[in-house]
Amino acid sequence: MTKKSYLVTGGTGFIGSALVTALVSRGHKVRTLDNNSRGAHRRLASVAGQYEHVEGDVRDYATFAAAAKGIDSVCHLAYINGTEFFYSIPETVLDVGVKGIVNAIDVCKSLSIPELIVASSSEVYQTPPTVPTDENVPLVIPDVFNPRYSYAAGKIISEVMAIHCGAKFFERMIIFRPHNIYGPDMGWEHVIPQLIMRAKELSKQSSSTVKFPIQGTGNQTRAFCFIEDMIKALITVFEHGKHMEIYNIGTDQEVTISELTRIIGRYFKCELNLVPGNIASGGTLRRCPDISKLRAIGFEPQVNLVDGVQRTADWYDANQNLAPAKSFVLNG
Repeated sequence: MTKKSYLVTGGTGFIGSALVTALVSRGHKVRTLDNNSRGAHRRLASVAGQYEHVEGDVRDYATFAAAAKGIDSVCHLAYINGTEFFYSIPETVLDVGVKGIVNAIDVCKSLSIPELIVASSSEVYQTPPTVPTDENVPLVIPDVFNPRYSYAAGKIISEVMAIHCGAKFFERMIIFRPHNIYGPDMGWEHVIPQLIMRAKELSKQSSSTVKFPIQGTGNQTRAFCFIEDMIKALITVFEHGKHMEIYNIGTDQEVTISELTRIIGRYFKCELNLVPGNIASGGTLRRCPDISKLRAIGFEPQVNLVDGVQRTADWYDANQNLAPAKSFVLNG
C-alpha cells in the first residue's frame, strides 16, 4: 500500500478511530477532523501523538478546507449514527449528512485532492428485495415522513453526489457500505450495547431466568461484523478497490435477534426469557450483505459472533461509568 496522507472525518468516532489506528500502524500520515460530539480521543490512545487532529464540524467549509491542506485522500466518515437519533433529531442527521458530503467534494475539488472514499450504509436499501443483498439493489426511502429514514436519505444523497462528481473530478472515488458493525466502545445508542446493559441489570435478579422485553418477535435477522474484521475489509478496499465502485463491508453470517440476545444472556450467566413487543416504525426484518465483491479482492471475515460479543460485553461491563446521561444531546 503506497504511503499517503489521509484526512479521516469522524476520526474520533467508533469506525473512524479504528481506521486511523490501522492507517497509522501502516506508516501513513493521518489527520482527523471531528467535533467530538460523539467521538472520543480515548479511542486513539494506542496512537496518541502519531496523528494530527483538527477540532471542528464538517458542516463548516473553512474548517474542512484547512484540515484537508496537503492531503492525498479524504475518507469521509463523519455522520450522526445511532438509531435513537434518527427518530429524535432527523433534521440534524440530514444537515450533517448533506452539508458534510457537499463540503467533502468541494474541498477536494478546490485543493485538487485526487481521492475520495465515502462511508455509506446498508440503510440505503432499507428492506432489500433479496437477502443476502448485493451492491446493485435499488436505493429506497419508503416514507419521507418517517424520521427513521433521515439517516438513509443523507447517505443516498452522499452516494449520488459522490458518484456523479467522482466520475468527473476524481482519479479514484470509492463508496463502502458497512453492515451492522459492532465492538468495544461503539457508542450507547445501538442494539448490541443496549442489550448488553439491559442484560447486565437484569442478571442481578435472584432468578437465573429473567423476562427480557425486546422489539418485535426476535426473528428479525442481522449479520453483525466485528470492528476488527470491518477495518481489515476497509484496508483491503483501500489497497485493491476500484474507481467508481461500491463495496459492501460486513459478514454474511446471518443471525436472529433472539439468538444474539441468548448469547448475551450466557455471557451474564442467565437465561433471558424473551418477551415480544412492538417494533419501531421503519425497521427492517432481514439484513445480510452479499460480500462477493469484497471476497474477490481478498477479504474473509475472521471473528465469530460469540467471541466478538464477549469482547464487546467485557468492555461495556467494565466501562458503564462512561455511559452518557439520558439527556445527552449532540453538539451543533
